[in-house]
Amino acid sequence: MAMRVLFSFLILVALTALVQHPAKAQQKKPQNKIALVNPFIGTGGHGHTFPGAVVPFGMVQLSPDTRLNGWDACSGYHASDPVILGFSHTHLSGTGIGDYGDILFMPVTGQPWLNQGTADNPESGYCSRKVEGSESATPGYYRVTLKDDNILAELTATTRAGMHRYTYPAGTIPGLIIDVGHTLQSHQNAENFIEIVNDHEIRGHKFTRGWAREHHVYFHAVFSQPFTYRLASGDAYATSSQSSLNAVGAKAVLKFENLNDGQLQVRVGISAVDMEGARNNVMSEIPDWNFAAVKDAAAAVWNEWLNKVDLQGGTSDQQTIFYTALYHSAISPNLYTDWDGRYRGLDKKIHNAEKGSESYTVFSLWDTFRAFHPLMTIINPSRNEAWVRTLITKYEQDGVLPMWELAANETGTMIGYHSASVIADAYLKGNRNFNVQKAYEGLLRAPHFDTVSVHFPDAEIKNNVMPVGKYYNETLGFIPCDKDNESVSKALEYAYDDWCIAQMAKALGKTKDYETFMERSRRYVKYFDKRVGFMRGVNADGTWKTPFNPRFSNHRRDEYVEGNSWQWSWFVPHDIDGLMALHGGRKPFIQKLDSLFSVQSDIEGNNSSADITGLVGQYAHGNEPSHHIAYLYNYVGQPWKTQELADKILNTLYFNDANGLSGNEDCGQMSAWYILSSLGIYQVSPGDPTYTLGRPLFSEAKVHLENGKTFVVKAQNNSVTNKYVTKVSLNGTPLKTPFITHEDILKGGTLEFVMSAHPLITP
Repeated sequence: MAMRVLFSFLILVALTALVQHPAKAQQKKPQNKIALVNPFIGTGGHGHTFPGAVVPFGMVQLSPDTRLNGWDACSGYHASDPVILGFSHTHLSGTGIGDYGDILFMPVTGQPWLNQGTADNPESGYCSRKVEGSESATPGYYRVTLKDDNILAELTATTRAGMHRYTYPAGTIPGLIIDVGHTLQSHQNAENFIEIVNDHEIRGHKFTRGWAREHHVYFHAVFSQPFTYRLASGDAYATSSQSSLNAVGAKAVLKFENLNDGQLQVRVGISAVDMEGARNNVMSEIPDWNFAAVKDAAAAVWNEWLNKVDLQGGTSDQQTIFYTALYHSAISPNLYTDWDGRYRGLDKKIHNAEKGSESYTVFSLWDTFRAFHPLMTIINPSRNEAWVRTLITKYEQDGVLPMWELAANETGTMIGYHSASVIADAYLKGNRNFNVQKAYEGLLRAPHFDTVSVHFPDAEIKNNVMPVGKYYNETLGFIPCDKDNESVSKALEYAYDDWCIAQMAKALGKTKDYETFMERSRRYVKYFDKRVGFMRGVNADGTWKTPFNPRFSNHRRDEYVEGNSWQWSWFVPHDIDGLMALHGGRKPFIQKLDSLFSVQSDIEGNNSSADITGLVGQYAHGNEPSHHIAYLYNYVGQPWKTQELADKILNTLYFNDANGLSGNEDCGQMSAWYILSSLGIYQVSPGDPTYTLGRPLFSEAKVHLENGKTFVVKAQNNSVTNKYVTKVSLNGTPLKTPFITHEDILKGGTLEFVMSAHPLITP
């Protein structure tokens, strides 16, 4: 009966998708594209991705952990590590700060160690080395053989639950450790609770204080076979009769006496609400013991996502990089609403979401406003609207629009108020299924310094969300570098965000607000020193900060965020003509832009930012502030230089291997840049629904839109050497400039490039 329930659920999901998007019913059978995805891209170097099982935008990310601490442990996994510490249910994709790694399971045999051990010393605890060559992953599925106990571990997932399958060798005593205290980055465990429900079920709660100051995870696990148990705290067992334990480091050590074929299956639901929510999640989404069915369902959902774009041409590696980028672009934001509609809000209260207004979490807005959200307005606009609704709800709960929200916590990480960009861009593209007036109210409040009506969990987050730079920008009209850290970067991003608010005001007929925020959007000029041709710090008395070195970086302790003046002096995406005028006109602007990509790549300073990577000259593709710069040549009549640079970045800074990203993936931003750029388009200034053109990587790309239409990008004579565009037309009409609109894309049709080995140079 339960098996029929599962298949009925899967059929309902498929039918619901067709009802929501009836045009899909007329499309040809989708291709199986999951074989084109390599989940290990970005798991090496500093990509900070993970290879485990997840479905698009799912609450559960069930993946192996190989290290706990350090910058390259942000996702819990690094390809260079030979040891697996266990399998936990939550992970962040590509962030530069670590958290999560919740509710760890580790299969063992015999009498296991109670302590976890380390990657450096696998003999010291219950971690295990990997059998070389046994590790593999496809979207929604992961497997590895644990060498120390010769156990095959397999993982798959649904939206709110994970499923484990462990195959133990014959003649052993199968066991399993559930470690509630396990956490990435050694965050403070405020509470670890575990309880035996019966001989097939266990539940518990983990509450940590880390990057997310108040992070709750509840779980409910169901086992395919009965177990005996002992509870433990740290490295000491509790009494044998104890059936629950509330202690830091709480864990359960389970034994299974009679396994059929040595195989154990586990279904695990998680929730941020309570243990009953976790139970509902797993029982509703995985009601039976058919691991293959869950794995196949996950693959089907991923195929539906990957089939949003059909490619022809390019190399096999390029296609794999593209579809892996598309895969990585669907990891977060994560659904944060239980099966029954409940979720934990930013106000720490439990709410009930109305259907269609489910809550999401993990908004890396400083990264994702640039290319990720613009990509979503093309291929996933309805869900992007859902994210906007979530941002508005979080504003209502917290008093300010989110900056970097994580697990119903405002972290205050990075700078700017980029909810303004995401909301304005969606609205101006016609995606308006949200409370526009409430959104606009939030936009008007975002730039203001307010330490009274907003809740802050501690002084650090208060200073991050409401830096004094906001106060000075309001009262002085600029941010003195001797009064606030990272003043230039903050000021430039405030100017852009203010411009986004102005565009929203204009569209709503708010003339006075429009004029106010347009004035604020021009304040970037205060930081440009015409004598040196760079953006630099200004003291409170109006003098330039000295000494000045555009190559210098002091990570998070100077005028620039994760960069230097070479990289930040170009962040005026909303007013390129104005930036050009500051340089003295078109020719000096071009000369300076040429210099950016041709000067030596040396970064100076004893504490220079590790985020400055993927260098072409002083252009740093490994970090987000540079991502629009290669496209600026289109605005000065030299598109062949944009084409050349786009080709170089696409082909030399992305690879089909673990070290395939030149910087942190950052919740889909690095991948979104690749997707848009390989399609030959890029939105330089979200909030202006205009895309500029580059160098398409594939001979043909069909983008299937939610409205049932198809936008096709073709490239005649495309090859490795033919990287320059000699002609481009939209639906047969030649384009005189390298720009198209969002409306052009939504109408469907064909954008056709003619490629050549020689640039089309014009005066």
